Amino acid sequence: MSGLPQTLRIQQPPPGFDPGASKVAKAARHATLQRSAAIAEVANWEDLRARAKVIRAYTLEHIDVLLQQLEVNFRGAGGVVHYASDARSACTILLDLARQHGVRRVVKSKSMVSEELEVNEAIQRAGLEVVETDLGEFIIQLAGERPSHITAPAIHKSTEEIATLLSRHLGESLPPDPQALLLAARAYLRKRFLDAEMGIIGVNFAVAETGTLVVVENEGNARLVSTLPRLLVAIMGIEKVTPALLDLATFLRLLPRSATGQVMTSYVSLISGPYPGQELHLIVVDNGRRRILGDPTVREILHCIRCGACMNVCPVYRIIGGHAYGWVYTGPMGAILSPLLLNAETTSDLPFASTLCGACREACPVDIDLPRLLLELRRRAASKVSTPSERWMMSTWAFAGKSRERFSVGGKLVRRFLRVARNLGSVQRLFPPLAGWTISRDLPLPPAQSFRERWRKP
Repeated sequence: MSGLPQTLRIQQPPPGFDPGASKVAKAARHATLQRSAAIAEVANWEDLRARAKVIRAYTLEHIDVLLQQLEVNFRGAGGVVHYASDARSACTILLDLARQHGVRRVVKSKSMVSEELEVNEAIQRAGLEVVETDLGEFIIQLAGERPSHITAPAIHKSTEEIATLLSRHLGESLPPDPQALLLAARAYLRKRFLDAEMGIIGVNFAVAETGTLVVVENEGNARLVSTLPRLLVAIMGIEKVTPALLDLATFLRLLPRSATGQVMTSYVSLISGPYPGQELHLIVVDNGRRRILGDPTVREILHCIRCGACMNVCPVYRIIGGHAYGWVYTGPMGAILSPLLLNAETTSDLPFASTLCGACREACPVDIDLPRLLLELRRRAASKVSTPSERWMMSTWAFAGKSRERFSVGGKLVRRFLRVARNLGSVQRLFPPLAGWTISRDLPLPPAQSFRERWRKP
């Protein structure tokens, strides 16, 4: 990936940083409160989550059959289906379509998979103009940044920063007033909608039963992107396929409440073929997803429906924000998905950016066991760098910890050894591999009795 940094390290907040005053933390808390109020109105919320989890598991188990069914029905409705194995092939298909139709101007609605594929960069390298039409994405595009959040790309920007960006780009002095900024952006984007020869949309769900593409949004820009240009290209990851319309009903109750705290988003577009005079193409993207699918230990992350709820409740994300994760996907789901998709050493630190508090799993509308996946990726990362002595120590610890008797005997032996070592004056200089602990600190003297022994005393 051309946009991938050389190293991905979780950035520490600067001295004096107050997470309670940060824009990200405030917005995340607000979104969490809205979500809580929205799901409180649903009596069978946990039943919906359980059903969604079953549907997603069934989808991944039968994904090839469902993708074939989707293709047949999509083609039957007048669309064209393409398959892309990676980012390069997806962008090649997209640019070939643009050249065939003499496209010079492209409008685009918000799509995380297009960010992953670096679609904008590819279009611009080809000498074409591409404009993001989601307001948050438009702001981020002007700033030359990546989204900081799945549903709120510009969550980290203040009104003053946005006013400065829009004023510089639109050539007029705009006040830091949300309504004024919105109207200015709307006037600018409307002309782009009307002039564009090609539209690009993402896909929230693709219904195999009917060949229908589903787009969920609040601004109406995706509907304009999908109806005004004569050439429309939809891009989706293979995991976005859904068996039936009845299943879609389940997800449409879960997604808006989890993402924005709404009962339903302002616009839900069901695209079942092109309108007269329009050409409709669907690019179905792998880009590492089949590799994840073939790993039963971690394939559960492909259940994700990209709501962003796990980010809003994550104490780490609230402090460091989305850009510290170094790539497109952020928060707990990004700390899992990015290493698996990129399959790169540069992302091995991401699973450690978690307190494992479990809030992400509680918030997930499809009940993904995110803490388990984070631990699994930590285990894999550690296994690549751990020494034989470290592995022996951890296996010994695991052996002792699985038995109450072994743990008790081991504790007594360690306490006695450390007390003797302290008497000899050597507890500050333990032998390797424990020596690393005492390089910059003293090891406290353990109590003569364990907690269990003291508890048993009358």
